[in-house]
Order: sequence, then C-alpha cells, then structure tokens
Amino acid sequence: MKKRVAVIGAGPSGLAQLRAFQSAQAKGAEIPEVVCFEKQSNWGGLWNYTWRTGLDEHGEPVHGSMYRYLWSNGPKEGLEFADYSFEEHFGKQIASYPPRAVLFDYIEGRVKKAGVRDWIRFSSTIRMVRYNKDKSNFTVTVHDLKKDSMYDEEFDHVIVASGHFSTPSVPEYLGFDKFHGRVMHAHDFRDAREFTGKDLLLLGSSYSAEDVGSQCWKYGAKSITVAYRNAPMGFDWPDNWQEVPALLRMDEDTAYFKDGTSKKIDAIILCTGYKHHFPYLPDDLRLKTANRLATADLYKGVAWVHNPKLFYIGMQDQWFTFNMFDAQAWWVRDAIMGRIAIPSDKNALQKDVADRVAGEDAGQDAHDAIHYQGDYIKELVAETDYPTFDVDGACEAFFEWKEHKKKDVMAFRDNAYKSVITGTMAPVHHTPWKHALEDSMESYLEN
Repeated sequence: MKKRVAVIGAGPSGLAQLRAFQSAQAKGAEIPEVVCFEKQSNWGGLWNYTWRTGLDEHGEPVHGSMYRYLWSNGPKEGLEFADYSFEEHFGKQIASYPPRAVLFDYIEGRVKKAGVRDWIRFSSTIRMVRYNKDKSNFTVTVHDLKKDSMYDEEFDHVIVASGHFSTPSVPEYLGFDKFHGRVMHAHDFRDAREFTGKDLLLLGSSYSAEDVGSQCWKYGAKSITVAYRNAPMGFDWPDNWQEVPALLRMDEDTAYFKDGTSKKIDAIILCTGYKHHFPYLPDDLRLKTANRLATADLYKGVAWVHNPKLFYIGMQDQWFTFNMFDAQAWWVRDAIMGRIAIPSDKNALQKDVADRVAGEDAGQDAHDAIHYQGDYIKELVAETDYPTFDVDGACEAFFEWKEHKKKDVMAFRDNAYKSVITGTMAPVHHTPWKHALEDSMESYLEN
C-alpha cells in the first residue's frame, strides 16, 4: 500500500509541500499519495485576499488577514524561490517590494507550472485529527463545506501548514465598551481609505502596527498615534505620527496613556499579534509555542517530538518566508520518503529543540536573528536536493533593508536589491511608494 499524506492548508507553506513532492516525482521517484485540504475556495493562504471579515459564507472564521494596498514589507530578494525566480515568472526582473497581487501571482505561477491543483480539496476544513496507536496512523475528520458533509479518512502522516497569522490575539482595555468609535484587530483591517481624515490609535509596536499605520498615513489619516507596551519602534516618523507609552484606558472619545498624556481618537486598530491556534488537534498533537525563531517541541523545526509522524511547516517567527517553507517542505518530504532518518530516541529529539532555543537566546539583536534563521535554512537545504542558493546574500539584503528603514521608514520601498537566484539587480519602482496609490499588478509591472 502506498503511504498517504495529509497536508492541512494550501497557503505558501502547504504549496511548498506539494511542490516538494511533485519535484521528487518529476525526478522519477515514487511518492506517497498526497491530499491537501484547504478551507478557502482558492489557494494562496493569506495572500488570497477577501473583503470578508468575521465569518465566511459557511460560518467559518475568515482566515485572511490580508488588506488592500499591502505591499511586501521586506525585499522580495529575501523570499525568492530557489527553483522559480521572479524573472522566470514575469519574463523580466521587477522592483523589490511587490504588492499583494504581484506576490500572489508569483506564488500561484510555480504551483500552476507544477500541476498540483488536483491534489487539493478546496472548501474543506479539518474538524479533528486523531492518532490511532493500534494502526500507527491518523484519522482525519474533514468537513466539505460546499456539500455540508463530514467524512473520515486515514493517513500515515499529517503535515500542518495552516499558518499562524489568522487567529488574532485580542486584549481588553478599560473603557473599550464606552468608546464611541470603531475598535478592530488588524486581522479585520481591509482598506486604509476607511480612515482618511481620522485620528487613529494603533496598539502594538511591531510590523503590523508599522505597516497598517503606514498604509493609513499614505491614504490620508489625519493622525497616527501608536501606543507601545515595552519599547517604541523608534523610526523617524512623519509629523502627524507619534509613539506613546502604553494605553491605560479609554472613555467615549479620548485615549489616556501611561505618560499622563491623552488624545482624542476616532478609531482603534489592535496590532497585537496572532495565536498559534489549532482547534482541530487534540492535546497530544497540538503545538503550543511562543512566536519565536526556535519553536517548542519541533525537531529540526518541523517534526513533532511527541509523535514524529506529524509535521508542522512555517510555524516560526519569520525573517525568511517562502524559501524557508521550501527548505522545511523538502526536508519533511525526505523524512516521509525514508531518505532522512529521524532519531527514534525522544531525548535526542528534545535535545535538538533545546539546542535551537539556546542558539536563538544567545543572539543579541536582529542581525544575529537573521543569521540564525539563515543558518537554519542552510542546515535543512544541505540535507535535501533543494537547490542551494546564496542565503548569506539574502541576509545581506535584509541588513540593507533594516538600514533603509532607519533612514526613511516611509521610503524604504523605493530601494532595489540584487536577486540571490539570478544575480540580476532589481529596477527601482517607477513611482515612489508613498505616491503609488494604485496597487494592481498591471500598474506595478508598467515600465
């Protein structure tokens, strides 16, 4: 009997896994039967934009946290697929910070070329995964949302690739129930134009606050106030943008902060992060981890130490994205196909996790963190046939990006970097980011 493998999610992580198996098949290997389950009606995960918030047409929580006008907040040269360059896809080199529609097209292009769409069951959400000790396999309970019917299937391996940026972490603040304006999490943010002319309060001090705030500034918010709990982001912000210490409370129209200041506010966006959330996994299979580079309980960052027949892809905090998911997916494929041996001693698996945590903790700053994740990718790539690429060069692009943000956080997207796959320099985009109000693929790709 052929092995059967279930992949949960058809976003960048799940699609990386499908491409990994297809790549082995294209080289003549016999691969397991692979079935991918995707809750949405199309592939792309978070890059599959929807206007919906809250619940979808089936009553399921909306997966997408994607908003209109999102542009990549890091250089594309750090995420380029080693086996499918931007130049191969678009027929030319493109600027370094593509908007969502461009990145979606790029992700889709590779899996269209690979011909793996038939491996995916769309509008199918997982209700439960159970491990059968007597059979050494898993029973996966699937809900076909279009038919509104549930069924069970058995698999030898399960790969969780459903991401961790779709279930918001939503804190409560004193006075939210009195406030007359809108309170929302960034997960439900869709269009910056909603806040044109508004005094906006953002809670949080990481990439989400930076980017949502920047979008709202670009599309004409009257003012941006960002309240941080630990430390400000510290960039040289525009005149109508300020960072203040933690929010203490709200009343009907005013926010009061820890430093004694206050400000009248029209709307609040919570940029307070996301949870690793797997309601379809029982306690003995469910990952519980902080959002960090070295995840809890995952050997090599992917294999569940308590049952290495179960794998997770893309669960780390991320500097690298698509190419890291690839490195993980190729490694998981080879473990499932018997090309890589996972130690049978659980202590060895747990020591690997502890060593990775210690390695991350030894880092001093973002520079160390980027190298740490780059070294992790190199480690996985070295053990598979994934095409080697200049990981250190990608790290350099990230370092340049950090410097460009320090210099001008509202203009860092106007810079260009060299592809580590083709060696070609990207062109500078035809319009400075702050003036590029149209984010369609047609507009972006104009010469």
